[in-house]
Amino acid sequence: MMTVDSSMSSGYCSLDEELEDCFFTAKTTFFRNIQSKHLSKSICRAVEETQRPPTLQEIKQKIDSYNSREKHCLGMKLSEDGTYTGFIKVHLKLRRPVTVPAGIRPQSIYDAIKEVNLAATTDKRTSFYLPLDAIKQLHISSTTTVSEVIQGLLKKFMVVDNPQKFALFKQIHKDGQVLFQKLSIADCPLYLRLLAGPDTDVLSFVLKENETGEVEWDAFSIPELQNFLTILEKEEQDKIQQVQKKYNKFRQKLEEAIRESQGKPG
Repeated sequence: MMTVDSSMSSGYCSLDEELEDCFFTAKTTFFRNIQSKHLSKSICRAVEETQRPPTLQEIKQKIDSYNSREKHCLGMKLSEDGTYTGFIKVHLKLRRPVTVPAGIRPQSIYDAIKEVNLAATTDKRTSFYLPLDAIKQLHISSTTTVSEVIQGLLKKFMVVDNPQKFALFKQIHKDGQVLFQKLSIADCPLYLRLLAGPDTDVLSFVLKENETGEVEWDAFSIPELQNFLTILEKEEQDKIQQVQKKYNKFRQKLEEAIRESQGKPG
């Protein structure tokens, strides 16, 4: 269950932004496939722990500890069946444009609750850049997988790109460095959040392009591939200009130094 309320390198993003005021109840879901729902419960696993699953009493203790440290009224809630719901925040760090339907109105709360697929109402497509480091707050359950989180985020933004083009990373601090680790599509982010506690300086989630070589290029259309080439050419030209500007500045300083040296009496 999930509802939406937003290069492998170092860098950490604080979560000082205001909370999103638009999210839906965890009782609803973007995914109606009952079989996949049962599968998600059976294949969910935690990256951090490989030992036996925690008991219901252990989960309750962890949730009580988590809620006692949560300062924004975004605690977790335990159900009788041992599952629980709560909130995570996802930073969107997408460096390339995404494909969205063209010429349709923004998604409303009604559309989201009724699961209206606005992207299916038109075949027209356009591309644009999402705001760098946008943040979306998600209300999910302990059985919600990484795959469902990615699909839910894309649906919220009406992105029609293949979900395999994206990956969810956890961002952690270790030995004074900020590290990214790619999560498996079967991982359960809310469980990782529970283990780490509510402090986003300890753990945060980031959506990025899937650049690990696992992208299935056959899933891209010819216009999309051509668009990638255009973007790469632009990035190449930008890099060339940056290098030229850097060395032009060095050249100016050297020439100034030479002129100053020649102007001094021997």
